[in-house]
Amino acid sequence: MSTVTRTVVFTDLANYTASVGRSDRAALRRLIAEHEKAVAPVVERHNGRIVKNLGDSFMAIFGAATDAVRASVELVENINAEGPFTMRVGLATGDVEEIDGDAFGEAVNLASRINGKAPAGQIWFSAATLMCMNQSELAWEPVGRFSLKGIVGEAEVFRAIPSHRCYLPDPIVQALRTNRLVRIARGDALPALPPDPVIVFEGFAPGSDALQEVVDSLPVVDPAALWLCAYKIPPVDRDRWLRAGHGIVVGQQLSLDRALSETRRPSTHTTSADTIILDVSGTSVLELVMAGLALPAVPMSEVVAGYSYDLLADGRWVNRSDQAVGRIDASPDGVRFTSLVPGIMVDGAQLMPGDSRFLHGDEALQAPSGTIHFRKVGGRAYLGLMVAETLSRLGIGPGQLAEVGREPNHPGLALPDRRGQDNIRWCVGSRAARARESGFTLDRALAGRRQAALQLGPSGATVISLHDRCPTFVVEGDNLEQVIGPRSTGPGDLIVTGTSVIAVKEPQA
Repeated sequence: MSTVTRTVVFTDLANYTASVGRSDRAALRRLIAEHEKAVAPVVERHNGRIVKNLGDSFMAIFGAATDAVRASVELVENINAEGPFTMRVGLATGDVEEIDGDAFGEAVNLASRINGKAPAGQIWFSAATLMCMNQSELAWEPVGRFSLKGIVGEAEVFRAIPSHRCYLPDPIVQALRTNRLVRIARGDALPALPPDPVIVFEGFAPGSDALQEVVDSLPVVDPAALWLCAYKIPPVDRDRWLRAGHGIVVGQQLSLDRALSETRRPSTHTTSADTIILDVSGTSVLELVMAGLALPAVPMSEVVAGYSYDLLADGRWVNRSDQAVGRIDASPDGVRFTSLVPGIMVDGAQLMPGDSRFLHGDEALQAPSGTIHFRKVGGRAYLGLMVAETLSRLGIGPGQLAEVGREPNHPGLALPDRRGQDNIRWCVGSRAARARESGFTLDRALAGRRQAALQLGPSGATVISLHDRCPTFVVEGDNLEQVIGPRSTGPGDLIVTGTSVIAVKEPQA
């Protein structure tokens, strides 16, 4: 049985289920007919063939990757503009077996998984599709690397950009919100630049002399602060611009204007279900603030050879997530950070999805949640700390004692509950095997239910270790000291226990 190389396309209507719940049978039949009427001609016009129609979704195959992506863009533009539905599309290219009109193979599975991951209104496709399509004909950008069910390893995923959309990278969003964004159109005089500007060039042809001239006319600016807004970009010009350390905003002028306008609108921010904001006294003197991830040294007790933690967009660290924006790997070689989405920077240098960098101390990571500092600490217990304040905090008033741990007494600050062993690389041997079988995790092994306490007395704040096997440390400056007896502390210190960093702060106004 022979196979052929095909690009597989899965589509579905994002709000189909809700519409079905409000429709009678006649309306449902009409809905399905309208959906097929919108999809079938587009697929056929781009030399594709519909393999399956499930009412709210289609599976189609194309002989050319470029045709498949062009058809997907047209579908999303038409469906979103003409009806009440929002379509998502997933594509993958590879070997396919066609049997009795159906199609099977790894590309089919990958396209289905990518479609399930894509947000409503977006077109996501695989790295093989990118390599096979004509990249100059289509507007596209990287999305990130994702763990997809049933797919070995992490899949690198890209996004096709319809003419009506522009997805703003996080550095652009942050610069807009802090009044540091400068827009320079072709023909404009060079404006006055604010401190630490982020500059977007608009209306310039990629790789043109006009673009290079305006770049050369700028004062000394961080290369990562320069962004080009363009829609369809020849691969050679894209590569040259990115290699210079600059960024790209993919979109047409009207789409960029609309995206910037929508970002300026006030929004209501809500905290996640894991956020803890407690104030046990109206006269708090100090606050304990969850402030990051502590990285224990490895190898560890012939059990753990190395480990990783995933960074989410909201700043939380978890064992493993298919929604991660970055990953920290700890090994005997050191601490390595890997970007999983575009827009993340380390010390001002942009990292593309899949790019890694070893951290040696005092680096600043710019992530969607804000700035995360990597701090090297003295001693052999930890490789370093990933420090960034969160909304999880506990206020402490005079005479109070506040506990820290996995299950602290009230009032207390609970440490993150990171379950699972997917992030651990085990040592070889019986000791590691027993630990794995017993459910060992770093977070449970290195911190107790009642780990430490901070007491606020007349003479100041004191840290007390409550656990006889799991140590607690205090970082003052760059020194990491284990808490043996009661130890004084105050604003600016960090408490390290297990894999958690807790900052001692003065209360926020």
